Amino acid sequence: MHYLLIYELRSDYLERRAQFRDEHLALAWAAVERGEIVLAGALDAPTDRAMLLFHSESPAAAEDFAKNDPYVTNGLVERWEVRKWNTVVGANAATPVR
Repeated sequence: MHYLLIYELRSDYLERRAQFRDEHLALAWAAVERGEIVLAGALDAPTDRAMLLFHSESPAAAEDFAKNDPYVTNGLVERWEVRKWNTVVGANAATPVR
Protein backbone atom coordinates (compact mmCIF):
# COMPACT_ATOMS: atom_id res chain seq x y z
CA MET A 1 0.00 0.00 0.00
CA HIS A 2 1.03 3.59 -0.52
CA TYR A 3 0.69 6.42 1.96
CA LEU A 4 1.40 10.10 1.44
CA LEU A 5 2.84 12.09 4.30
CA ILE A 6 1.81 15.66 3.53
CA TYR A 7 3.53 18.54 5.27
CA GLU A 8 2.18 22.08 5.34
CA LEU A 9 5.31 24.17 5.74
CA ARG A 10 5.64 27.41 7.70
CA SER A 11 6.29 30.56 5.74
CA ASP A 12 9.87 30.75 7.08
CA TYR A 13 10.69 27.12 6.16
CA LEU A 14 13.32 27.97 3.53
CA GLU A 15 15.11 30.37 5.87
CA ARG A 16 15.17 27.90 8.80
CA ARG A 17 15.69 24.48 7.24
CA ALA A 18 19.51 24.60 6.85
CA GLN A 19 20.19 23.91 10.53
CA PHE A 20 17.96 20.79 10.50
CA ARG A 21 18.44 19.56 6.92
CA ASP A 22 21.28 17.06 7.49
CA GLU A 23 19.37 15.31 10.29
CA HIS A 24 16.14 15.35 8.26
CA LEU A 25 17.86 13.87 5.19
CA ALA A 26 19.61 11.19 7.28
CA LEU A 27 16.23 10.16 8.68
CA ALA A 28 14.72 10.11 5.18
CA TRP A 29 17.54 8.10 3.59
CA ALA A 30 17.36 5.58 6.44
CA ALA A 31 13.65 5.15 5.64
CA VAL A 32 14.56 4.64 1.97
CA GLU A 33 17.06 1.94 2.95
CA ARG A 34 14.33 0.17 4.96
CA GLY A 35 12.08 0.26 1.88
CA GLU A 36 9.59 2.69 3.43
CA ILE A 37 10.09 5.93 1.49
CA VAL A 38 9.71 5.73 -2.28
CA LEU A 39 10.03 9.44 -3.11
CA ALA A 40 10.09 12.65 -1.09
CA GLY A 41 10.53 16.36 -1.62
CA ALA A 42 9.08 19.84 -1.29
CA LEU A 43 6.75 21.45 -3.81
CA ASP A 44 8.14 24.48 -5.58
CA ALA A 45 6.83 27.97 -6.26
CA PRO A 46 5.56 28.37 -3.64
CA THR A 47 7.41 26.08 -1.26
CA ASP A 48 4.43 25.65 1.01
CA ARG A 49 4.10 21.86 1.13
CA ALA A 50 6.21 18.72 1.01
CA MET A 51 5.15 15.22 0.01
CA LEU A 52 6.72 11.96 1.13
CA LEU A 53 5.50 8.76 -0.53
CA PHE A 54 5.68 5.67 1.68
CA HIS A 55 5.25 2.02 0.71
CA SER A 56 4.12 0.05 3.76
CA GLU A 57 1.35 -2.16 5.12
CA SER A 58 -0.01 0.58 7.38
CA PRO A 59 0.31 4.33 7.93
CA ALA A 60 2.54 3.71 10.96
CA ALA A 61 5.86 4.18 9.10
CA ALA A 62 4.79 7.59 7.80
CA GLU A 63 3.36 8.64 11.16
CA ASP A 64 6.50 7.56 13.01
CA PHE A 65 8.66 9.42 10.50
CA ALA A 66 6.73 12.66 11.04
CA LYS A 67 6.82 12.34 14.82
CA ASN A 68 10.63 12.04 14.72
CA ASP A 69 11.42 14.44 11.88
CA PRO A 70 13.43 17.47 13.04
CA TYR A 71 11.44 19.62 10.62
CA VAL A 72 8.32 18.73 12.61
CA THR A 73 9.83 18.73 16.09
CA ASN A 74 11.47 22.13 15.50
CA GLY A 75 8.38 23.82 14.11
CA LEU A 76 9.18 24.09 10.39
CA VAL A 77 6.05 22.07 9.65
CA GLU A 78 2.82 23.80 10.56
CA ARG A 79 0.63 20.74 10.10
CA TRP A 80 1.01 17.21 8.76
CA GLU A 81 -1.28 14.36 7.78
CA VAL A 82 -0.97 10.85 6.41
CA ARG A 83 -3.35 9.77 3.66
CA LYS A 84 -3.69 6.37 2.02
CA TRP A 85 -3.11 6.73 -1.71
CA ASN A 86 -4.88 4.13 -3.83
CA THR A 87 -2.34 3.82 -6.65
CA VAL A 88 -3.80 2.02 -9.67
CA VAL A 89 -1.65 2.99 -12.68
CA GLY A 90 2.09 2.58 -13.15
CA ALA A 91 4.78 -0.02 -12.74
CA ASN A 92 4.75 0.33 -8.94
CA ALA A 93 0.99 0.70 -8.42
CA ALA A 94 -0.16 -1.06 -5.25
CA THR A 95 -3.41 -2.24 -6.83
CA PRO A 96 -3.05 -2.07 -10.63
CA VAL A 97 -6.24 -1.62 -12.65
CA ARG A 98 -6.26 -2.04 -16.41
